[in-house]
Amino acid sequence: MADRMAETQTRLIAFYLPQFHPTPENDEWWGKGFTEWTNVAKAKPLFRGHYQPRVPADLGFYDLRVPETRAAQAEMAKEHGIEAFCYYHYWFAGRRILERPFNEVLRSGEPDFPFCLCWANQTWTGIWHGCPGKVLVEQTYPGYEDYLAHFYTLLKAFSDSRYVTVDGKPLFLIFDPMNIPEIEKLTDFWRELALKSGLKGLYLVGMAWAPDWNPVKFGFDAATPLGKLPKIRQYRFMTPSHTLNRLWLKYYELTGKPTVYLHEKVLSAWMYKDEYDYEHYPCVLPNWDNTSRSGANGLVLHGSTPELFRIPLRNAIELMRNKPEERRLVFIKSWNEWAEGNYLEPDLKFGRSYLEVVREEVFRHE
Repeated sequence: MADRMAETQTRLIAFYLPQFHPTPENDEWWGKGFTEWTNVAKAKPLFRGHYQPRVPADLGFYDLRVPETRAAQAEMAKEHGIEAFCYYHYWFAGRRILERPFNEVLRSGEPDFPFCLCWANQTWTGIWHGCPGKVLVEQTYPGYEDYLAHFYTLLKAFSDSRYVTVDGKPLFLIFDPMNIPEIEKLTDFWRELALKSGLKGLYLVGMAWAPDWNPVKFGFDAATPLGKLPKIRQYRFMTPSHTLNRLWLKYYELTGKPTVYLHEKVLSAWMYKDEYDYEHYPCVLPNWDNTSRSGANGLVLHGSTPELFRIPLRNAIELMRNKPEERRLVFIKSWNEWAEGNYLEPDLKFGRSYLEVVREEVFRHE
């Protein structure tokens, strides 16, 4: 069965947030012991029928410093057809943040579950906590010495037998590629270092913030959208995610209320077509509600259900079935972004239903 699964299965990779353990930075910025659970636990409904708070079920309010928690997550993901976690990785000119869970996975060899990394290369601000002008950590790009140090830090992961590869090359994602000055210099330099280090190269995927972003022009092998988001009726045009962020902030300023979409009315925003002349991998969202973090200054996909999630997930899987085995990639955002109401992990309302949908769709043609 395992061999047959490997031959037919779509390669589902779920983004994984390591923000569930105390850190010195969060203690300083938000108070002693702060984690994402702090926001999740204090959430309240903001309108009739609003699903808040969202309470984790099987895994509880976990601490990612605990190896048994990480093992349970991996086992649950594997059981339901997810191939790997894509851990968000933070690098601020040599400064690491939230690195402990992944470092322990790397150092211990456990869990025995595939992984890859996504460099979340954004400046951290207090925007979603009511402090938009407060810079917590600035994302900078000092140049080749920093790129060199960054690569050799990543090499420890790239060389691990669990690391996900495409065509034999370690898969690495960059969250905001166009934020990096002269990005081609970085991608060329890292590919050269990879070959010198005994790797077959790198398979680089950029997260596209605009529908016409061509990864090949900027030194990447492929693109995946951050998650296509729906029209705002008041503005009547499709926007990339970063523009949408600004628009829903404006909506909050005008009304004092969160921006709310009925999920069933905007499903078309997540339906993909094979219309690209370059490698493009779908990214699907099961749900979204960041009001636990942002309060009324938030965005809600209201009425999200596992069955609604099934529709774009099935579409993405069908789109990938005719691709070569190594390139049947579908990204899911996310495994555990609880403060954004964006997760597959079980909660008290739906239990494992989102995960059951994943398993049913992955093995639908078995």
